[in-house]
Amino acid sequence: MSPVRVTMRRTIGMARCLYSTALVRSGFIAACAALFAFNLDASEGGQAKLSSIWAVSVSPMLSALCALLGMDAWSDEKKSGRIDILLSSPVKERDYVIGKFLGVWTMSVVSIAVFLAASLSCVRAFAPRMLDGMTLMGFIPGFLALAVQSALWSATAVACSALMRNAAAAATLSIGILVALPRGIWFALSSWSPVGRSSFGSFPVDEQAFDFATGLVSTGMLVSYAVLTWFALFTASKLIMEARFPGRASAGMRLSSRFSIFLAAAFAALSVTLAHRLDATLDLPVGGTGDTHFSARTRNVLAEARGSITVTLFLERKNPSFRELGHFMRSFARQAESVGGVSLELKYVDPTLDIGEAQRLVRAGVEKGSLVFERNGRIADTIRLADGWGERVFASIIERIATPFRRSSVYWTSGHGESSPFDYGTEGMSDIARDLAIGGYVNKIVDLSQGEPLNDDCAMIVVAGARNDFSAAEMDRLRAYLNGHSVAGEGGRLLVLTDVPDAGSISTMLAEWGIRVKQARLESPRTISGTDVIADGFSANHPVSRPFAGQQAVLEHPVSFTPSSKADEFGTGADRIRFMELLSCGNACLAACAERGETGSDLALRPTRIIAVGDVGFVLNGHLRQLANANRDFFMNAVKYLSGRDALTESGTEADRLVSGMDRATRSRFAFYLVAAVPGTIFILSMLLTARRRRRP
Repeated sequence: MSPVRVTMRRTIGMARCLYSTALVRSGFIAACAALFAFNLDASEGGQAKLSSIWAVSVSPMLSALCALLGMDAWSDEKKSGRIDILLSSPVKERDYVIGKFLGVWTMSVVSIAVFLAASLSCVRAFAPRMLDGMTLMGFIPGFLALAVQSALWSATAVACSALMRNAAAAATLSIGILVALPRGIWFALSSWSPVGRSSFGSFPVDEQAFDFATGLVSTGMLVSYAVLTWFALFTASKLIMEARFPGRASAGMRLSSRFSIFLAAAFAALSVTLAHRLDATLDLPVGGTGDTHFSARTRNVLAEARGSITVTLFLERKNPSFRELGHFMRSFARQAESVGGVSLELKYVDPTLDIGEAQRLVRAGVEKGSLVFERNGRIADTIRLADGWGERVFASIIERIATPFRRSSVYWTSGHGESSPFDYGTEGMSDIARDLAIGGYVNKIVDLSQGEPLNDDCAMIVVAGARNDFSAAEMDRLRAYLNGHSVAGEGGRLLVLTDVPDAGSISTMLAEWGIRVKQARLESPRTISGTDVIADGFSANHPVSRPFAGQQAVLEHPVSFTPSSKADEFGTGADRIRFMELLSCGNACLAACAERGETGSDLALRPTRIIAVGDVGFVLNGHLRQLANANRDFFMNAVKYLSGRDALTESGTEADRLVSGMDRATRSRFAFYLVAAVPGTIFILSMLLTARRRRRP
């Protein structure tokens, strides 16, 4: 058996007999689990993949694990005097160092694998929805990135141990070099210049793990880790070699050894600099999500659209968002190519480097930090990155460009305490209004008390949380609009968002159209914040709610609806008013649709439609930014149905959105098992096995 293998097995065997190893491993798993649970909660509703969140949760704790596992690698040999016996044998110091390095590295990789198994087990038990379409292969890139990082941390820990005679001192030195110093400097720089912070995983090592897990592989990063690992092992070998030359007579040999370490450090620095100068980023299609990387609705839009569209990213390449946006755009273009529909040509224009193209875009009125969509050589649409981007935005713009339609207006009532589509605060509705604008609608405010006309472009009227009663004149105008007396003789369309049990005049008008507002608010044991209600009873019998089967909506203090005496489910003819349930929680209906008239009848060009939702807060800015649910898509589908456009036949929710489906109680159980129960069990079993090994003769 080779000296390297013998040393490796001996290092692992000695570590397994230490109680400190059991404590370090279980502590590492508990710390990673706590960070993983926190990151999952913070990333809910975002586009980060589960595998990326898992990798970035392990990365900050990995260096401390390697430092503690490697603290006894050489310090114990020096303290006990066994190093003299080892060096008396005809074995090169390099073989000993590599063997100990492999032992520490193996233990760290095994610890990562154990945490991966524990994480997947808890996710499968409490949030199986997050694993839909995800395979174990999706976690392999992140696992490999962590293994590469742990190789450098393990080599550094072995080198620090070779420098110290005391394990605690070696651990302190390793943690200082690997954890405290770099993260302290980065934290100080970030505090001094907060503009330079990125929104997730700002520390470079954590970002590298995140990027690797998403398929962005940096060759410069791989070369840098390999060179630095070699330098740490070379340094450890030279430090151990100095033990062969004690005393003044060997001062020259020791000086030569340290000079070689200096030369190796210079070589490593130059190699790392060159590697980053020649860095090439490989965009690999990884993730294990297959066809579900994009939603069925997006794939349908791309398949039905025809022609060629040029998408230009007008942004500096040094901007932290450039890499993420470029990765998303390439994935989107690959999806378009795979379905055989519209052809997407991607361009990247840096305002400081591509002067000619930048001037063309600026003359066309395009702001820096925008996405530009062009067709037939003309700019068809632009969006500012600051206003949001993603699968939903791309699909809506391409749908509008490829299949243009007459821009319709959505009229929002005002003057009764309604939420405003132009309010950018947490209680406003600017986010959902922006989605409407991206979808081709024009948001307008209408004050019915002023007698403002409803133009023929009125697609629908929205009453978003009216707190005060409408006047009799205003109600007459609404009734005239719904009865088809205002817009080309066609039945009107109305969307009412109300969370007031007694909504006054609005409640009276809804009852006239078959919808009665119940007086009691709904309370449900399923909740996220403790005050909201989780509802997942989307009706499969209506095009507005059908696409969201298996998903959930989150409503804040909702009211419920029942059919009023005006609803005649079994009636016939153009005057029939049908009450249709859209969303329920238990036996309570939280969203309903009332419709009068039949499409194609001689008495109405189009039916009158009203949709009522028992909550206004479910599409407020604050809720849309914090919760992962079907609220946004349900609202948009209701608007499409009311305005006469085809409602989505498939859910528009991005398939790569992180949605756990856990309520508050389930989230608490998930955190308890992952952070406490699993590490505690591992610690107890490890301590028992360690005690058994120590009793062996």
